[in-house]
Amino acid sequence: MSRALLLTSILLAACEGTPNSTPWLDDAHVLVKGQGLDEPDCRTKICRHNENTDLLVWKCAIYLVHRTAQSQALGPNSSLRISRSTDEGKTWELLATLPAPKGHPLWGDRDQRDPTLYVVGNELYVKALIRLPVTSTRDSDVDTRTIVSHSTDGKTWTDFEQIGGSGFSFWRIKEHLGGYYAAAYEDGDQSVVLFASHDGKTWTRGPLVYGYAPDTPLETELSFLPSGLMLALVRMDGLDQELDGGSGRLRTKICWSAPPYAHFDCPDELRGQRLDGPVSFFWQDRLFVVARKHLPTAARKRTSLFEITGNLEGGPLGIHEHGELPSAGDTSYAGIAPLDENRFLATWYSTPITNDEPWTLALFDESDIWQATLDLSQL
Repeated sequence: MSRALLLTSILLAACEGTPNSTPWLDDAHVLVKGQGLDEPDCRTKICRHNENTDLLVWKCAIYLVHRTAQSQALGPNSSLRISRSTDEGKTWELLATLPAPKGHPLWGDRDQRDPTLYVVGNELYVKALIRLPVTSTRDSDVDTRTIVSHSTDGKTWTDFEQIGGSGFSFWRIKEHLGGYYAAAYEDGDQSVVLFASHDGKTWTRGPLVYGYAPDTPLETELSFLPSGLMLALVRMDGLDQELDGGSGRLRTKICWSAPPYAHFDCPDELRGQRLDGPVSFFWQDRLFVVARKHLPTAARKRTSLFEITGNLEGGPLGIHEHGELPSAGDTSYAGIAPLDENRFLATWYSTPITNDEPWTLALFDESDIWQATLDLSQL
């Protein structure tokens, strides 16, 4: 287990006590229901399409953020909802609703999505992406801005401020030895660049992680190994005919960087799995990823638990799927929070499982937020 994850596990166990062990996938259920809703105001209420989750342990509680909207379509009728649980996810309290920009003096009307949580000092931060409400291939004309807000109590939040350069989408922000890092992909999914910060607030553009545009590189998950090596797993959507994941190659690029993270080498790739919306975490020096799995039949999807195998200190690497979480259609974008030394709370989203729609249709359907407990000692 990584140092940061071990510390948060110990902290939560000390505050809440250590519960009994459960099977590796336990108590999977819908947490936020979108099915059957016809609420038109997604800026203040829960709407039919719920997605993009993240979890974080902070101050002896677990914090959840997710997006709600009418569909995946870009638009200002959307918001982020932040909740807190003090009993390991058994109950949740809604703390804040952060609406997308509408009539903003700098940004105008924009969509808001892909929130993630991180901590700087004594404050909780939420990162999000805002985009123009237009439709274009590979989001090439959406003028993405990465924005952050922070809070001392999870209830009252500062006005959002932009970080990084325009046209770049930060994925997950990771803290390592007092520094903060994020891989950001360029509008049009042309390249991935590393951004770094000493204080979690002011960011500097760094080296290219991966820049071969025909591979369509985008969401890139960072992991730090005990030696200090940084591992970047780059989602690659590939050529036009491969974008929906139902045909062609399924690949995730493997890139490495050594301190001070001024250069990346990308010598290999994971073949057969394209990790969409990934979140990575360590357990007993083993590296796991929850991400979207692509089925060859009519571009249908699942959310699955994967393990990165091989030599984590520089490769070669492989990937092993341990199993699926209840999911179908438009799904994935999980959050993970440690409960104790073996168990993790997981959240993700899915359109109705019984329908098992093709992803291209499910993007516009209702979807729910799910949660479950993962007991990795049972693997």
